[in-house]
Amino acid sequence: MELNKAVLDCMQALRRRLRDELAVDIHLNQADAVEAMLMACLRSADQDTRNLGIRLAELSDFQSAAEPSTPARQYRGQALADEPAAAAAASDETPRGTVRMYRGQRVYA
Repeated sequence: MELNKAVLDCMQALRRRLRDELAVDIHLNQADAVEAMLMACLRSADQDTRNLGIRLAELSDFQSAAEPSTPARQYRGQALADEPAAAAAASDETPRGTVRMYRGQRVYA
């Protein structure tokens, strides 16, 4: 996540509101500061605090915990096919023969 001025300003404003409203002390240098702020916003009854949380989520491109996100399987930067149908579609794009990975490069044998 990129920390720019807009994100930091939103985090500071939200930090002040959460400290005053819920007595939650979140430091900006924490590894999970954005996640902690967003979780605290869900507990807040104030609509302005919730709006700041929504703004922070938009600025930080945070995926909500309600959406289970599974990272794509990769091998040395190349996405691996999870399903046989995807593997069949990928084999149509490649030349005939077997495809192997060698130091991150595709090798057609």
